[in-house]
Amino acid sequence: MDAVLTFLFKYPSRVWERGDVVLSPVVAPWLVGALALAAIAVAVFTYRRVTGVTRLQRGALLTLRALALLLLVATLLRPTLVVASAVPQRNVLAILLDDSRSMALQDGGADSRATQVERAFADSTALVRSLAGRFALRFYRFAADVRPAGDASGLQSGGTRTDLARALEGARQELAGTPLAGVIVVTDGADNGGQDLEPAVLALRARKVPVHTVGVGLERFPRDVAIERVALPARPLVGANLLADVTLRLRGVGGETVTLTAEADGRLVATEQVTLPSSEEVTRVRLRLSDLAPGTHRITVRAPVLPRETIAENNEAHGIVQVRGGPDRVLYLEGEPRPELGFIRRAIATDSALQLVALLRSAERKYLRLGVRDSLELAGGFPTRREDLYAYRGVIIGSIEAAFFTPDQLRMLADFVNQRGGGLLALGGRAALAEGGFRGTPLAEVIPLALDRSPLDVEGPATELRIRPTVAGAAQPALQLRGSDTASARAWDSLPPLTVVNALGSLRPGATALLTGRRDGESTDLPVLATQRFGRGNATVFTPQDSWQWKMGAGIAVDDVTHSTFWRQLVRSLTEESPERLELTVTPERVAPGEPVEIRARVADEQFLDVNDASVVASVQSPSGRVAQVPLEWSLTENGMYTGRFVAEEAGVYSVGGESRRGRDVVGGAPVAMLADDQGADVEQAELRAPLLQRVARETGGRYYPLADAGRLADDVLYTESGVTVREALDLWDMPAVFVALAILLGAEWAVRRSRGLA
Repeated sequence: MDAVLTFLFKYPSRVWERGDVVLSPVVAPWLVGALALAAIAVAVFTYRRVTGVTRLQRGALLTLRALALLLLVATLLRPTLVVASAVPQRNVLAILLDDSRSMALQDGGADSRATQVERAFADSTALVRSLAGRFALRFYRFAADVRPAGDASGLQSGGTRTDLARALEGARQELAGTPLAGVIVVTDGADNGGQDLEPAVLALRARKVPVHTVGVGLERFPRDVAIERVALPARPLVGANLLADVTLRLRGVGGETVTLTAEADGRLVATEQVTLPSSEEVTRVRLRLSDLAPGTHRITVRAPVLPRETIAENNEAHGIVQVRGGPDRVLYLEGEPRPELGFIRRAIATDSALQLVALLRSAERKYLRLGVRDSLELAGGFPTRREDLYAYRGVIIGSIEAAFFTPDQLRMLADFVNQRGGGLLALGGRAALAEGGFRGTPLAEVIPLALDRSPLDVEGPATELRIRPTVAGAAQPALQLRGSDTASARAWDSLPPLTVVNALGSLRPGATALLTGRRDGESTDLPVLATQRFGRGNATVFTPQDSWQWKMGAGIAVDDVTHSTFWRQLVRSLTEESPERLELTVTPERVAPGEPVEIRARVADEQFLDVNDASVVASVQSPSGRVAQVPLEWSLTENGMYTGRFVAEEAGVYSVGGESRRGRDVVGGAPVAMLADDQGADVEQAELRAPLLQRVARETGGRYYPLADAGRLADDVLYTESGVTVREALDLWDMPAVFVALAILLGAEWAVRRSRGLA
C-alpha cells in the first residue's frame, strides 16, 4: 500500500508526515485567480448552448471541464513540500540495542532475538552501511543501565531488567553536546525498570529528536505458562501465615492441570495443583508457605514446562522473604474489666513474636499493668509523651471513653498512625466509638467507620450478628483460620454469632470491610472488621464486644484454636508495616550481577519527625561475607530521605543494614535483603510490546518497525529537524496523482459526451 501511495504522490508517507506544504507561484497570484475565473467561463461557454442533454448532464459536463482546467491552473501555484533533512556526515545517530535476558529467547525461530538483532544490524548489512554513510553511528547496549558499544556484535543478553526510560535518558545525556539527528531503539519492549517513561520521552521531544523503535519477538506466544509476578510479604513475623500470591499469564493452555511448587533456599515449602482456566488469560494462585525460621530466605516458584510450550524461561520466578524474630510490642488500653482482655491476652501469650502490654483502668487514676518491662513503664497511666507511645508498634483501644484522654493524647494517637506509621485497632464496647464520645475527636478521622450514627443505649439489648468474611477478607492472610481456603471458609461458617452494642456507621472512603455481620432474618450486612490506610500507618476497627464466644461458645470444642489463631493473626497485622526510626529499602530488590542498586534510608527522630541533618552510612554485606560501607546523602527533594548506590558484583543474597548518627543519637536500621542473579528475571512479560514502542515513536516524531522491516530505516531517519539539517523544497505539481486526476476528469467528460452522441 505504501508503494502505491509513493507512486501516486511522488514521495513516501514518512516525507509527507515531516514536511509542510507551501505555495511558490510561478506568476503573480492575481493572475492565477484571473486564469481560474477564465477557466470557469470557458467551461460555461462551451456547454451553454449544447442541445440534446438534460440539465443534470449539462451540469456534469460543465463541472468536469471546469475541474480539469482549474487543476491545470493550480499547477501555476507550484505547490511544494518543504522538509528538513540531515546533512550527510554532520550528525550523530544513536542506536540502542536491548541486551536484557529476554533477548535470549527463541520465540520466532531457531535463532534467539539477540542473534536476529546482531544479524540485522551487523556492520556488513546494507542498512548499517547506508546509515554509516550518512551519520556518525553511536551504538549502545542497555538493560538496567545503558553503556557504549562498538557495534551490534557480542550481545550478552544477561540483564535482569529492561529500563527503557534510563536507556533513552542515558543516551540523551551522553550525546547532549553533539548534533543528534535521531535515536533508534531495538528491543522487545519488555520495559520493567519501574521508572516513568514520560520524562525521557518529553526531553527528547523538546529537542525534536525522533525515536525510531524496532520491535523484536512475537507479540503473542501461541502456547505458554508464564509466572508474571510473585508477591511475598515484605518482613513478616516468625510464625506468620505466609501466602505467596502468584500471577500466571496463560496462552493456549486452558483446561490443563499443572502443579506449582515453592522452594525456600532449595527446600520444598509448598505445592498446589491448579487447573488452568480456559477463559482467562491471567489468573492468580495462592501458595501457603510452611513456617520459615527467622532470617532471609530465597523463594523460588516453579511451574512445569508443558509439551510444545513456546518458551520455558518464564516458568520460574524468584523472590526474597525476610522473617523477623520479634517480639513486636503492642499496647492494649482497656477501660473496664471485661472478658475480652483476658481471652485476648491468653491467645497472644503463646506467640513469642508478640508482646502484649496491657493497661487496665481498675479505678479512677488506678491501673493494672500487665506485661511491662519494668516498674517505670506506664507507671503514670497512658503515655503523655510521643516518644513513649511511639516505642510501641501497635496500639489497641478497648472500651474506654474519649474523656479519659487529654486533647493532646487524642491527637497523639492520631499521629501514632499518621506520622509514626503504627497500627491502631479500635474495639467495640459500651464506652467505645460513638458511644464513648469519640465523634468529633482527632481519633474519629482515623477509625475506618464513620461515627455518623446516633449513639445507642448501651444498657439496652445487644445486636446479635452472624459474622462472615467478605471477598477482600477471605484473601487476607490474617483471616485464614485453617490451612486451606475451603477449610477456612468452613471454620467461619461454624462460628457462633457475636454481639455488638455500638451504632455501626458507614465505611469511610478508602476503607475496606474484611468481616461483616448480619442479623438473623435480615439481608443487610453491617461492617464488623474494617481497615484503612491513614498516613504512614493503618487503622482497624473490630466492633463485637464478646469475641471470647469463639472460645467459650457451647458448640466450640475445648481444643479449638480458632479464637487464638484469629487474635494472633489480627494483632500481627497491626505491626507488620510499622517502620523503625531508620527504615532501609533497596531498589530494585533483584538485579543481575554487575548492575547498580540504589539504597534509600528514611531517618526519623524519637517523635518520628523527618531528619535532614543526620550522617547515614549503609553497610552492604555481599554473599561471600565481604562488608562495604556506603555513605548516603540527603536527597534534597524529600525530607528525611538519604540515598546512595552500589554495584552488586557477586551473585547471591545481599544484606543491607545501616546506621544514622545525629549528635549523640545513634540509630541502627534493620537489614534488608536483595537478590543478585541471572535466572528467571526479565522474561515474565517477554512478549513483544508493540503498542508501547509505537507510542514512544509517535510521541517523538519517529516511526515503529517490526525487525523484518528495519531496512526502511535507512531512508526514514534522514528526515529530521534535530541536529545539522537543511530544508529542501520538493515539487508537487508533477506528481503522478495530478496527471491521473486530470486523465480521470477528461475521460469522464469524454464518456458523458460519447453517451449523448457529442463525441
